[in-house]
This record gives sequence, structure tokens and C-alpha cells, in this order.
Amino acid sequence: MRLTRTPLLLALASPLWLAACSPSAPPPADTAADPAQGPATAIPEGRPTPGDSVPSSGLSPDAVTAGSPAPDAAAPASGGATTPVADATATPAAPTSAGTRDVRQRIDQVLGDSAQYETVFNAFQKAVNGGDRAAVVEEVRFPLNIANGAKITGPGEFQRNYERILTPAVRKAIAAQKFDDVMVNQQGVMIGDGQVWLNGTCLDQACSRTEVKVVTIQ
Repeated sequence: MRLTRTPLLLALASPLWLAACSPSAPPPADTAADPAQGPATAIPEGRPTPGDSVPSSGLSPDAVTAGSPAPDAAAPASGGATTPVADATATPAAPTSAGTRDVRQRIDQVLGDSAQYETVFNAFQKAVNGGDRAAVVEEVRFPLNIANGAKITGPGEFQRNYERILTPAVRKAIAAQKFDDVMVNQQGVMIGDGQVWLNGTCLDQACSRTEVKVVTIQ
């Protein structure tokens, strides 16, 4: 019986022929293994490389919203884009206090007769600053509200307790107050942080005439 060797030779040659025809593709650059470092790990797109800085708050880069400055804008990460810092020499924006809205107009709208409030404010401040106790009493309405919910019933009691009522802290607040900066609400005109309040009372049934006085010192 005669055996043919052709199929056997083709079977042995096929793997060699396939290996020679297959293109050799180099490994990706960022996944190539370094024998000294061990197996390399692919770095996800958008994440910092090991040499980059992380935001100073300790948040991961993914936690910082796009377009938002880093928590520590004054000290940007090295090599990154810096966040503009406000110019310390720039003129600050005008405060939105009662003075910028015209305190006199505010008093006229809420309490009425701003001119009388200003007159009493100036007279009271001048009297306190000058230590003129008689003039101070002229600007006070009794009973006068004082600290801790107590009341002073009349001028004599006020004079006897003058130093206890008009303490150095209260006198300092009165001296530092400017009429253009007073706070105004339905309770009256406030001096300082509430140390003194001015308010008016009606002198007739129609309240066409009012009298403004100091109603609280605390």
C-alpha cells in the first residue's frame, strides 16, 4: 500500500505560514510593561498623572465642577491655570446700607417726619457727648426702657441712675453713630447695635402732629 506525504507536510507547514503572515502590533504606549516597575496600569483619560497636584481641599479631580475655581484660589496647583484673584487695591462696591438709599426718605416712608428725627438725634448726641445731663433728659420720653426689661419712670430716677444707664459702651456707640447710617424699621430709628432707639408718638387723634423722643437706652 502506498502512503502519500503531502497532507502531512501541509499540516506541519500551516502554523509557520500563519505566523509569518500575521502583522506584529506593538503594545500601547501607556500599557507597555517596564521590567523594573512590574505590570503597568493604564491611566484613565482626564485624570492627573502621578506628578500632578491635587486641589488643596483634598477632593479628587472629578469632584471639582468644571468652571469652578479650586477652594484655595490664591494658591493654584503648580503647572495649572491660575484663578484670577480680586485686586486688593480696587475700590470696593458701595454698601447697601440705609445711608445709600437715603435714610431720610426711608424714615418718611416708615415713620414720618424725618426732619424731627434728625433734630432729636443731633440734640441727644450732642448732649451725651458733652455730658449735659439736663439736655439729655429733654430728649428722653418716660417711662424709659432700659436694659433687662426695666423702666425708668421719670427725670429724677434717670439722673440718679445716669452712669448705670449711659455706660461707657453706650456713650461710645452714640458718639460713633452717623445719622446717614442709622437703621430704620417700624420700631423706630436705631443707634449703634440697638443701644438707643428713637420713636415718635401721636399728639392728636389724627396723628397729624408727632413728638420724637429717645424711648430706649440699654
